[in-house]
Amino acid sequence: MTKTLVLALALLTLTACGNEEPKPLVCMTKPIQPLQILDKPIDFGPERIAMTKEYIKSHYGKSVDTIEITPKIILLHWTAEMSLDKSFKRLQPERLLSDRKDIMKASALNVSSQFLVARDGTIYRLMPENWMARHVIGLNYSSIGIENVGGKDNKKDDLTFAQVQANIALVQYLKGKYPSIEYLVGHHEYRQMEQTSLWLEKDKGYRTVKNDPGDAFMNKVYSKTKNLGLKRVPKGR
Repeated sequence: MTKTLVLALALLTLTACGNEEPKPLVCMTKPIQPLQILDKPIDFGPERIAMTKEYIKSHYGKSVDTIEITPKIILLHWTAEMSLDKSFKRLQPERLLSDRKDIMKASALNVSSQFLVARDGTIYRLMPENWMARHVIGLNYSSIGIENVGGKDNKKDDLTFAQVQANIALVQYLKGKYPSIEYLVGHHEYRQMEQTSLWLEKDKGYRTVKNDPGDAFMNKVYSKTKNLGLKRVPKGR
């Protein structure tokens, strides 16, 4: 009786996991959950599109019919705001806020990013993934930006474990969707990309110093996405 019961249980296990090939079997006890991305659109109407085209022309020397890009870089940031609402409101308007005098001379086009990650790890998509956002000097035309709520006073590395996990998942999603992506870069590393063919900025005087999101955050994300084959910034600058 005992042998019969054991045999029956074994047959049931094989049936549950599949028996089409004589190879190691793994039963999935939980379904694989798709990445959840919530759409939270910023204002991106005809005026912002026109300003983006003008930015591409004046800073990159390209006359374009659309603002679609071929992504080559995933670029990570922090917002320097501790509030999701305040972070969103800084990115939402089509024109720069009055306190951004540091970059106003380059263009009145407001800063933007394709994604915004809340401190609890919730991922928001702010605009079409393959439209150009203004989030990094010299590299906007080839990069997808991920902003993370935090970085108090634009100095403190206070991004959360949930944000680390969300960025890892988002990098995996983007690389899977856009095989053209080659690099994973932190905003504080952007000037090292001047050594690459992806750098397009024509104004040699247009540079800013950035701290976000810091080496610790970048190393955590990169260590869990090494299997994707993404390159870090070139060394030597």
